[in-house]
Amino acid sequence: MPDIGYLNGQFSPLKEIRISPDDRGFLFGDGVYEVIRAYHGVPAFWGEHFARLVRSAREIQLTFSLEQTDFQRLLLSGLQQSGYREGKIYIQVTRGVAPREHIFPSKGEPTVFLSFRKMVSLPTEVCQRGVSAITLPDIRWDRCDIKSLNLLPNVLAKQKAQEANAFEAIFVRDGWVNEGATSNIFVVKNGVTITPERNHFVLAGVTQQQVVTLAQAKGQDVQFRPVPISDLFQSDEVFLVGTTIEVLPVIQVNGQPIRDGKPGPITTALQQQFATHVSGLTLS
Repeated sequence: MPDIGYLNGQFSPLKEIRISPDDRGFLFGDGVYEVIRAYHGVPAFWGEHFARLVRSAREIQLTFSLEQTDFQRLLLSGLQQSGYREGKIYIQVTRGVAPREHIFPSKGEPTVFLSFRKMVSLPTEVCQRGVSAITLPDIRWDRCDIKSLNLLPNVLAKQKAQEANAFEAIFVRDGWVNEGATSNIFVVKNGVTITPERNHFVLAGVTQQQVVTLAQAKGQDVQFRPVPISDLFQSDEVFLVGTTIEVLPVIQVNGQPIRDGKPGPITTALQQQFATHVSGLTLS
């Protein structure tokens, strides 16, 4: 099946999509985005993703007219046309096409773009064995709670992780852990599951919240609070969460094993709980 694209009201094969070189997303990174994973034809947690998209747009004073019900119809139509039951949907909204000036254009329409591709999951053995990570100074701007297009620091961090034979780079600012370059992070210590408090340096993760809810439903003590970098190395378990990686154990940070260098019981249980949860998703 072909990868499908949507641009400003029209679906077409993704390879035929053409975006103006004067689009402010291309020129300035002036826009916001989301990524949604589809399971058995169902776009997971699409309402939460839409709400975050709207919030991000509002925070940068970007107005677009797409309503929530129309958004859902776009997702389902694109998935149907692509034929992908397991899909990865990328959504990007920019301030639109205008001559290159830093100030907002007085007129113009936002650019709304979506792509529908087949989801390629991590190998099962990687998810079961766990991954390594490195820490890096957090050099990003002070509004990481906005899911903006300005991802160069994340790109550079992910590249450094790859060069270090690690899966993820964990951003640290002033001795405090914020998040991964492409994920949220949890640590487990003395039976308490902890994820960094949500502020301007941390994106409120959709998968993060789902995992918190699942853990709390099982009676686990889950806390949003500051995580000092020392807790990465003194914790019982560390794991990453995200739309495309779900729940992923971290068994080593900066070459140092976490506990015994194997996925811990809470991480493993949450992996299974999340898999069961998404397998039961429906369109209702």
